[in-house]
Amino acid sequence: MKITFLNLLFLVATVSLFSQSEEESIRKTLRNYLDGSSYSNPEQIESAFYEDAPLFLSKEGQEIYLLSPKEYTELFKKREKGKFNGREGKILTIDQSNDIAMAKAEIKIPARNMHFIDIFLLKKLEGQWKIISKAATLMAE
Repeated sequence: MKITFLNLLFLVATVSLFSQSEEESIRKTLRNYLDGSSYSNPEQIESAFYEDAPLFLSKEGQEIYLLSPKEYTELFKKREKGKFNGREGKILTIDQSNDIAMAKAEIKIPARNMHFIDIFLLKKLEGQWKIISKAATLMAE
């Protein structure tokens, strides 16, 4: 089979579109977490996670604060759903290989002078990207 320049160009474009589509799907999952936690929407937060995902969080006085997605979403249930709560989330990086990805996000809560960096592991499960693990650290200001 002879590969022409046009065939090669089509192949590169197809791979590029596939990669963009996968990255967009990963971003959607991360946005569900970030927006859900910014607007106190437990269902939106939970939709981003694999149900048994461990969340390794920062908490004063504890070296490791481990929660499940369900326990984490409980933290937002007493807040007014849909109202911005001061958490500003921004995706910093995404590195995807086949059906796994690693992502990094920054969370700022200016009113409490808090700045977190979150690291996520994601996996494509049944056609959907899910966060399978999350670790967060509170940065010194």
